[in-house]
Amino acid sequence: MSGDIMRRDATQSIIEVCQMGLDPEALRSKLLPLLRRAVPADGVWWATADPATLLFTGTYQEEIPATTKPYFLHNEFIADDVNKWTDVARHRDGVRTLLEATDGVMSRSPRYSDIFQPLGFEDEMRAVFRVHGASWGFVCLHREAKRPFLAEDVQFMKGIAPHVALGLRAGLVAATLDDAYIGAAPGVVLLNADLAVTGWTPAAELWLEELGYSGGPDAPLPTEVLAVAAGLHGRADPDSAIPRLRIRTRAGRWAVLHASRLPTRDGDSVAVIIDHASAAEVAPIIMLAYGLSTQERTITGLVCQGMSTIEIASQAGISPNTVQDHLKSVFDKVGVRSRRELVVQILRDHYVPHAQGGRTPGPSGFFA
Repeated sequence: MSGDIMRRDATQSIIEVCQMGLDPEALRSKLLPLLRRAVPADGVWWATADPATLLFTGTYQEEIPATTKPYFLHNEFIADDVNKWTDVARHRDGVRTLLEATDGVMSRSPRYSDIFQPLGFEDEMRAVFRVHGASWGFVCLHREAKRPFLAEDVQFMKGIAPHVALGLRAGLVAATLDDAYIGAAPGVVLLNADLAVTGWTPAAELWLEELGYSGGPDAPLPTEVLAVAAGLHGRADPDSAIPRLRIRTRAGRWAVLHASRLPTRDGDSVAVIIDHASAAEVAPIIMLAYGLSTQERTITGLVCQGMSTIEIASQAGISPNTVQDHLKSVFDKVGVRSRRELVVQILRDHYVPHAQGGRTPGPSGFFA
């Protein structure tokens, strides 16, 4: 079978697997053999990622010693090197080889000199599983000396990457829907105009328990539920933004509450929806824990995505000097001295514990 025919067959097989709604681990298990047949490799590193920050939510490797993990984390987030994940994620194609990134002089990469060469590896090809601007995971393929990755390898990875991204995203949603714990679903609490409960869904009952509701006949609803409901009643303009509240439950999950008017025959009622907080909603809370202002939280999120001062200034609509002033304040509050230390602090405090504890990401890409 010719290489072109084999790659076309592999592409079709990969697309079919990505449409099966498999959880990320099962998806990886089925995809890697197909991928390695189409693009032979002597070593593989794979990760799922939080699209909001590009930080890893889980990693896996084959033919690469587990003892190298600390080095790779340090190299990625602390050391100077080329072809880093934040660079590849912003690359036009989302795929890049080390040979290309170093203009053919791979000794320019400390990662190559310190790890790859001693292991007998030479070229690497990094690909981001990206679709609609969101990056859901990464894969890095390694080859031994004198076997560089070719243009057709890069094109193949570029072609399948969006399908894998959609597969990862679909699998995270499916895993949430299949969760036997009904609290994984959104809950709805119905209240009348006097903010008295008229009913709730089974999922809402479990969410309320996590918020401290005892369930007794005279037990008041959690203050947070009443607060968003009252906030809606206090708005004269029905088209104004709905009240939202982000909280952490007793189970350690981040949740978001929002209220909506519900017309009934007896007048307007209020529906309070309780759901998992998305990564976009959780990230500001994480940063708020460090005492960061709204602008500082915005800038910190852009730093996690690898943006430069000029890029951050353009995105935030402020001057580069103002960006630097905000960063200095952020460093002081978080207790770090550089952008790299800032990213590592967030990774160490809010991602690594979840990953090591075996928690899986939810539909947003952040941990459910």
